[in-house]
Amino acid sequence: MGITLAGTGMVFSTQKKRENERELLFIGDQYRRAIGQYYERSPGGKQFPKSIDELLLDRRYSTMQHYLRRPYTDPMTGKAEWGLITGPEGRIMGVYSLSDDQPLKQSDFKSEYAPFEGARQYSDWQFVYVTNR
Repeated sequence: MGITLAGTGMVFSTQKKRENERELLFIGDQYRRAIGQYYERSPGGKQFPKSIDELLLDRRYSTMQHYLRRPYTDPMTGKAEWGLITGPEGRIMGVYSLSDDQPLKQSDFKSEYAPFEGARQYSDWQFVYVTNR
């Protein structure tokens, strides 16, 4: 009976991790898209946001703009803290999980996430908005 329970626990753990990976891909994509919308809709010269808060409430317009509905929790760490990929002037170009765990998913990513293949840890899954300059 103990072996059966242990096996069931391992299956559940793997299933939960796969679910968290799917959620990480969704949430990371939400951040990448929000950063892209902020950048592309910048009045005057295009620029990236200074903080995640600017994706939630962009005060550069007479009517406030919202690119994200809410700040998301990292499903791999359970925390609201994300690693930030910064560019010119320290502005945010992307986000990544702070988890050092090794991903179960190693292949079959969408083309924009092909660099995730073979990643050693979730922090290697970097969701970056690439400009079309």
